[in-house]
Amino acid sequence: MRCTCHLADEAATLAFGARLAQELKPGMTFYLEGDLGAGKTTLVRGLLRALGHVGRVKSPTYTLVESYSVPGFEVFHFDLYRMHDPREWLDAGFRDVSDGLAVSLIEWPEKAAGWLPPPDVIVHLRINDDGRDVECEARSPCGAHYLETCCTLC
Repeated sequence: MRCTCHLADEAATLAFGARLAQELKPGMTFYLEGDLGAGKTTLVRGLLRALGHVGRVKSPTYTLVESYSVPGFEVFHFDLYRMHDPREWLDAGFRDVSDGLAVSLIEWPEKAAGWLPPPDVIVHLRINDDGRDVECEARSPCGAHYLETCCTLC
């Protein structure tokens, strides 16, 4: 199951993130893929705002993870860009957050290949001349159900 759409600007990326928030369930894992500046953190910002988070949403590039408490569950936003070895995922204790009680949003998942929980959905963001293109791909039965419900997003 896949869905694709075009995001014309930052406001569209924030709105798309907000639409993704509508059907989130604890235990879901999302891989966020795209080049630097593709809009991964902007998408997360829109998602968190829609879930009721009112504080600052920053890129976890230097901290590796930022956690957010929203009504009903926790959201962990990982940015693995600075990881040099996939085992750093384990060394940092991140395996412990995959307990089914939180939503994990993971940027640069290839940096911890083989150690991450499998994704329910992969979100690919690509820069183009007039904005961004986004493709969401289900990778589990939960992800397929999620996208079936959310595919009106695009």
